[in-house]
Amino acid sequence: MALEIKSLKQNELKRSVAEATLEHIEHKLNKDTVLGIGTGSTVNFFIESLIHVRHKFDCAVSSSKASTLLLEAGGIKVIDLNAAPEIALYVDGADEASLEKQLIKGGGGALTQEKIVAQASEEFVCMIDQSKLVTTLGAFPLPVEVIPAARSLVGRGLKELNATPIWRESFITDNNNLIIDAHDLVITDGKKLESIINDIPGVVCNGLFSLRPADTLLVSTVEGIDTY
Repeated sequence: MALEIKSLKQNELKRSVAEATLEHIEHKLNKDTVLGIGTGSTVNFFIESLIHVRHKFDCAVSSSKASTLLLEAGGIKVIDLNAAPEIALYVDGADEASLEKQLIKGGGGALTQEKIVAQASEEFVCMIDQSKLVTTLGAFPLPVEVIPAARSLVGRGLKELNATPIWRESFITDNNNLIIDAHDLVITDGKKLESIINDIPGVVCNGLFSLRPADTLLVSTVEGIDTY
């Protein structure tokens, strides 16, 4: 019962920050706006709210099949990134976020598409509940998307970085790759670590968003919304 109550309260915080995020960006929307949309439970709440203002913007670029289904079900046109002239805003959640707006993402396995859309966007707005805000990244295992043939090689490379790599068995990404979750990291230099992991042969992408952090971070707390 206690876990159910905690889950309900967390969902309330997620819905609250999703609604606040829409309020934060709504004045920037116009008939030519292309929105980048992330993936995850908080994003799902954001999409629920976004459907009500779908007439205020043109279309969306989605970071996952799951988000695409929700957007299209709500009457929002989804286009391929290659067809998008310009993405004004990218909205997504995070598994962890620091006050420097660096993030760990990829708990849902969509990290590569999320990073691509974030990089292609003029502004990245990240929304989290207070449980995701940390002083040092790494308590949440860092997801690493890996080409299947390189799973063991990448695992050894992550061990050399003092991580404990655990293969996310029975999970395949939208890109038909694997996920290795790097546990036990204490991330003091996110930019350096992001580059080092990306340089391991066979790594497609890792879930550190340090080289391209969020521009704005909205955090829902029991007292209200904090903006950084």
